[in-house]
Amino acid sequence: MTQDELKKILADHEAWLADNSKGKRADLSYADLSYAYLSGADLRHAYLSGADLRYAYLSGADLRYADLRGADLRRADLSGADLRYAYLSGADLRYADLSYADLRGADLRRADLRRADLSGAVTLDGWKLTQ
Repeated sequence: MTQDELKKILADHEAWLADNSKGKRADLSYADLSYAYLSGADLRHAYLSGADLRYAYLSGADLRYADLRGADLRRADLSGADLRYAYLSGADLRYADLSYADLRGADLRRADLRRADLSGAVTLDGWKLTQ
């Protein structure tokens, strides 16, 4: 996927978020987004299942309710990301930076969190995770 294609999808998604009769919900399922710079991106409700997000920079991104089932997020930077109610079941989060991420209500069933940085991350009950 080219940078221009990604920009167009994100612009359409932004329009859809503002008024769902305009634009189009982002469907980046199975897309190769490895090393993508998406810091601060508004990806609420986006489809990202099976996406390759290895080494992606998603610091501060809004991923509430995003579908990330089975996504490869190894070594991704998700520091400070809002992942409330995101679907992360089966996602590979090994070595991901989830420091200070908000994981309240996130579906983490079968997610691989080995060696992930969870310092300061918040879970469903509002408790901070520690390692």
